Amino acid sequence: MNGTSHAAIGSATGFVVANSFAASPSATLLLVGLGGISGLIPDLDIDGTLRGKITLSHKVIRLAAQLIGILMILYSFMEKTTNERWWLGLGIGVMINVVASLIKQKHMLTITGIAVIAGGLTLDEQWLMLLGVYIIVASFSSHRSYTHSLLGVIFFGFTASKLEASLGIPGVFYACLGGYISHLIADLKILPMNKRGIKLFLPVSLKEL
Repeated sequence: MNGTSHAAIGSATGFVVANSFAASPSATLLLVGLGGISGLIPDLDIDGTLRGKITLSHKVIRLAAQLIGILMILYSFMEKTTNERWWLGLGIGVMINVVASLIKQKHMLTITGIAVIAGGLTLDEQWLMLLGVYIIVASFSSHRSYTHSLLGVIFFGFTASKLEASLGIPGVFYACLGGYISHLIADLKILPMNKRGIKLFLPVSLKEL
């Protein structure tokens, strides 16, 4: 099933939750949006349809890192006469350029997860830190594996509970969890449009359902 269908089903799930909680128009809009986003989240894994759409081009990050490295090298040379440890800055600048040259597009989702964790630490938001951890794990997971398993459901549900606690809006947890689960149901092998299924019980069982 494509991303548009997953988002539509997730949004519909969010709308059902909003009606169940008799949410206000603004809260309904939020729950519908969260349901739609959550319906896409499982496809953040490797070769998933979503990962390439939420990350910057690796060329942008690589260029930025290289510029920072060059600036650090130049600064170290300028400080050579006044700072006895100028060589340390020089070494760091060279190392940044070497690492930057190795950055590929496949690394961008991991970098995005690290940035999300940093944002969560800065804002002191647990849900954001947990989402960053999820993104990093997804960046190393094969398609339709752990993000499409019960472990993924449990971890994302815990993240959603922290988001609801932060926002203080009833129904956020159910909209997020419902949207996520709707994705897994839509990817089941029993549906005629799916050639592959999901490994729901990883790591206990590798069987596709």
